[in-house]
Amino acid sequence: MSSKQYFGTDGIRGRANSFPMTAEVAMKVGMAAGLSFQRGSHRHRVVIGKDTRLSGYMIENAMVAGFCAAGMDVFLLGPVPTPAVAMLSRSLRADIGVMISASHNPYYDNGIKLFGPDGYKLSDEIETRIEGMLDKDLSRQLANSEGLGRAKRIDGVHDRYIEFAKRTLPRSMSLAGMRIVIDCANGAAYKVAPAALWELGAEVFAIHDEPNGFNINDGCGSTAPQSLCEKVREVRADIGIALDGDADRMIIVDQNGEIVDGDQIMAVIAESWHQAGRLAGGGVVATVMSNLGLERHLGTLGLALHRTKVGDRYVVEHMRAQGFNLGGEQSGHIVLSDFATTGDGLVAALQVLACIKRSNRPASEVCRKFEPVPQVLKNVRFNGGRPLESEPVRAMIEEARQRLGTAGRLVIRPSGTEPLIRVMAEGDDPSLVETVVDDIVGAIGNIKTAA
Repeated sequence: MSSKQYFGTDGIRGRANSFPMTAEVAMKVGMAAGLSFQRGSHRHRVVIGKDTRLSGYMIENAMVAGFCAAGMDVFLLGPVPTPAVAMLSRSLRADIGVMISASHNPYYDNGIKLFGPDGYKLSDEIETRIEGMLDKDLSRQLANSEGLGRAKRIDGVHDRYIEFAKRTLPRSMSLAGMRIVIDCANGAAYKVAPAALWELGAEVFAIHDEPNGFNINDGCGSTAPQSLCEKVREVRADIGIALDGDADRMIIVDQNGEIVDGDQIMAVIAESWHQAGRLAGGGVVATVMSNLGLERHLGTLGLALHRTKVGDRYVVEHMRAQGFNLGGEQSGHIVLSDFATTGDGLVAALQVLACIKRSNRPASEVCRKFEPVPQVLKNVRFNGGRPLESEPVRAMIEEARQRLGTAGRLVIRPSGTEPLIRVMAEGDDPSLVETVVDDIVGAIGNIKTAA
């Protein structure tokens, strides 16, 4: 169990107007983060972006009060993708960046993601330091009357991010002749993503691009791409792109309306960059959940797959430490560190579009690099205790590993947000994979029943 009360695996997140996502906590985060990033005598500044949730207004204004009280000037960006906040934190020379978003969660949740002046998410150490300040009286450390910060809205933010995204492609690259459906998830990229694609020459069909505060991720976006699949087939598009609420992840739909996940997208970009001599580190960084088929495919290219714990921050940490420039998650977080410090759905999509354009082949051919190994994931709920430390469960897990042997993989991990154990197995024999997952789930269930 983490000792943190506020911060989770990706900032602070929860139901809006309930602890910890209250105006009071948001103001205290502004104060604590503002005091933590005082670096010398210059005029300190923070950039704050948000997605399209109704509660964004409340959280934003509370954080403005906290940062101004700490003596920081606040630049308000309005609704922009998370990677835009990371990028602008660096280009505007801010001391800290804030994204108010709960990513792919429903509208009634919200969250606070913090970025350092280098555009990277904060380390566990800095989060722990900020967390330690949240329940303390900070009044003696705050700015005096003449040292308070100012807040203002920044114009031209969308144009800056669109130009940044376009520059990730060669100047000669045009998307002219391509019919593209873009699902904006009624989220943060509802303006910038369609505009960038159109400016690059594509014929663009934007869907779920009319946010109203309540419809973010509601039956749309990367976690619910069914309507995108239908629209691609309806307008006979060459490709469909689905972003999530804060546009740091995406998945693709080919011209037949078939979904292409993050593992296939990483394979497409890895092969392209490897052939161009620009892939760093000799491989790709992904998590333990990525399909064994991706690992085998990269192996045929002489490339390695390095695995981390689940979470894009762990992927980024490994990439930085080991010198990789491509990493991501099966869910569609794709990190291209030549361009960005965090996952960027639009930039990753542009790389795939460039591969399709260069090859002059349909998306269904370009984006199917390997046949996924049969994979089964099941969740089992438990009521307290440590079921994975039970002797019968441990014995069943060991037996499953032996049965799968070298032709399969087994990943068992507790959820970071719910009392669930996630049991995932994959291998060449689908019936064996199903059986070992059911056996382990059953063993955990027996412990729960016995308790």
